Amino acid sequence: MKKILALVLVLCMLVVLAACAQNNEDKKGTETTVTDMIGREVTVIPGSYKRVVCIGAGALRMYSYIGDVSILCGVEDIDNTSLTERPKMFDSVARPYVLAFGETFKTLASCGVGGPNAQSAEAEKILYCNPDIVISEYEDADKENALQAQLGVPVITLKSGSNGVFADEFKRSMKLLGNIFGKEDKANTLVDFIEKETADIQTRTKDIADSEKPSVYICGLGNWGTTNHLMTSENYMPFTIVNVKNAVSGLGIKGIGAIETEKFVSIGENVDIMIIDTAAVKNIKPLYAQDNTMFDTCKAWKDGEVYIQMAYNAYYTNYELALANAWYVAKVVYPDKFEDIDMTQKLNEITNAFLGKELASEIYACSGSFGGYKKIDTATFFG
Repeated sequence: MKKILALVLVLCMLVVLAACAQNNEDKKGTETTVTDMIGREVTVIPGSYKRVVCIGAGALRMYSYIGDVSILCGVEDIDNTSLTERPKMFDSVARPYVLAFGETFKTLASCGVGGPNAQSAEAEKILYCNPDIVISEYEDADKENALQAQLGVPVITLKSGSNGVFADEFKRSMKLLGNIFGKEDKANTLVDFIEKETADIQTRTKDIADSEKPSVYICGLGNWGTTNHLMTSENYMPFTIVNVKNAVSGLGIKGIGAIETEKFVSIGENVDIMIIDTAAVKNIKPLYAQDNTMFDTCKAWKDGEVYIQMAYNAYYTNYELALANAWYVAKVVYPDKFEDIDMTQKLNEITNAFLGKELASEIYACSGSFGGYKKIDTATFFG
């Protein structure tokens, strides 16, 4: 009898040990190889990561859309607003991911300074954070491979593409994050939302004849320190989505770039609507103070058809604001087709889809947002 009891106990112990082993194996997950957004093949264990660091312009923002912010173990100084010594050039304008999760970021160790002047990863600081995976937007494959070897954990590089939130690269980055962190449904839902929003705008404007399209000038895009009324783009994707006539189309501007003052003057009489990105206001104001005739040749300025949109770039692209800006352009240029759209409601809908929070009031409250989307009285605004 004792022998039988002992055998039963041994068998029970074996069953328990087997169950524990299986449980540990389930937690470990299955290794798989993914291809990141610059073509590197990296071995990962989807859904297993508990300590995450994001480095480079836009990486933390992208991760915040899909990943669990509570498992971050480090943050760049630029995103930790509790620090005194840190890059502060973006503090006046909205970065919705910081508005949404800034309190969490304040509690985290530094994984590097971050900001436009940070041209490479700070491996020692990253090691101090002890991550089990790194999400990066440094796009040099050799350096990413070297960093991965030094850290001993996967380094996954994201990329958004030249068309930002509307680009296939951005959507694939979202799905890559979803795959790695076991958030496939969340990633697919966000991508579906972006595509639905884009299709809605396009459906409303696709049949507008060229003769009915106002000529629109967008300015204030590009590099944070230099952007002003001359910084524009002839391939501004929100204009393409909205089916807008771009005032600088055909001028040979590659990506985002500055036009000459003479060229700005020459197109001025044909500009029906001017939209100024709020990122440029800080640079335009002193120029206007020096010469308040600088816009006198611009038809939109004289007609009072000048509007502000929320900052498109602030430590790389604000993707949710880029989508909201497209809606705002559509509403400004084709008011009859978008009279049902309230920008505050639309912005809340978009930030909720991206970040799980309605942030319109917080975005508008940023000093560099100047109260939100609106037509401006130029004499008062810049005077």
